[in-house]
Amino acid sequence: MNRYPMWKNIFVAIMILIGLIYTIPNFFGESPAVQVTPSKSSTKLDPALLGQVEAIFKQEKIAYDGIYLDLRGVKARFANTDTQIKAKDVLQANLGKDYTVALNLLSRSPEWLHNLGAKPMYLGLDLRGGVHFMLQVDMKAALDKAAERFVGDFRIALRKERISYLGVTREGQSVQIRFSTAGELLKARTVISKDFPNLTLKENTDGADQVLTASLNVLEQKRIQDFALKQNIQTLHNRINELGVAEPIIQQQGADRVVVQLPGVQDTAKAKEILGRTATLEIRLVDEEKTDVATLEKAEKGQAPLGDEAYKTRDGRTILVKKNVVLTGDYITDAGPGVNSQSGQSVVNVTLDGRGARVFQQVTRENVGKRMAILLIEKGSTEVITAPVINEEIGGGRVQISGMANTQEAT
Repeated sequence: MNRYPMWKNIFVAIMILIGLIYTIPNFFGESPAVQVTPSKSSTKLDPALLGQVEAIFKQEKIAYDGIYLDLRGVKARFANTDTQIKAKDVLQANLGKDYTVALNLLSRSPEWLHNLGAKPMYLGLDLRGGVHFMLQVDMKAALDKAAERFVGDFRIALRKERISYLGVTREGQSVQIRFSTAGELLKARTVISKDFPNLTLKENTDGADQVLTASLNVLEQKRIQDFALKQNIQTLHNRINELGVAEPIIQQQGADRVVVQLPGVQDTAKAKEILGRTATLEIRLVDEEKTDVATLEKAEKGQAPLGDEAYKTRDGRTILVKKNVVLTGDYITDAGPGVNSQSGQSVVNVTLDGRGARVFQQVTRENVGKRMAILLIEKGSTEVITAPVINEEIGGGRVQISGMANTQEAT
């Protein structure tokens, strides 16, 4: 005899039914699939890509079980691995280098279950197979770049205080500044120890020259190494999102290694290619004095004026920027995608460290009315994503970079 009220029985039955619905996807299994993603972050991801992929399949008479477009790219399922491999080769040949085509596995569950949010239980690397990477961060390169950055910082600081010096050079992970007199060295030491408290300073002589050697102290080295590791882990997270991997594992191991596990990924080479595709930013001033047609035409042929470099903007125009780098990504402590509240365009909101904020404020103060170019460097290719006019001095260390094609690129 049922001693419980009817509403309780109905409630239990509904809960069991819901549980069964969300359990069903586990019984459908997985199908071989290919995933198409842009190779460059500036390449636009839109519905036209889906139509292009479908047209290629139709032309090559490749049958697929399902195809759709999401925020990560175009994904297509196939009945067997032979068709999957053929589809990958055909897509790569037709789409060219602008897109990456990777092998993957996708659930066979119907679309109505997917729309309900019913997804299969994802298995780990031991049960499902996949890719395991052990990556090592080049800490020496990070420290070398930091030392190289101080070369420019010292020159700016000494010029600002009108201190005469013979030269500033990097020696390994140290920077040497040469002076003609001990008095100039003493004044420089006072300025540098005040502006750069995380450096160790030593004085010595080299013939007639007075030499001040600045090197990173232990705490500064650790800060740079920790930031480099954090930056690389964040970059790996962003790249793995493009692979469409469910529940990846990204863990720090030791002082300079990162473990990456990608369950279900079949194409090791493509996974390695995508993970290795990192982009960096540089900020430089535009050479406003050399914008005539003749000079730009020579620059396009590799004959850029002394002290300048020629790059292309996104609309195909040639622009001359100064070789001297104002800021690099090393000065960035935080960066994330956003949307401009006025224009609705995708932007990158950047926070600079203390030194970067001071440099940026000084440069914008001294170059009001001039243009500042933001360069995106990716896979050995450099392009100018935007070159806005500096309208006023910008302080505070918070910068908003516009010119991004979409939110994915801003990431």
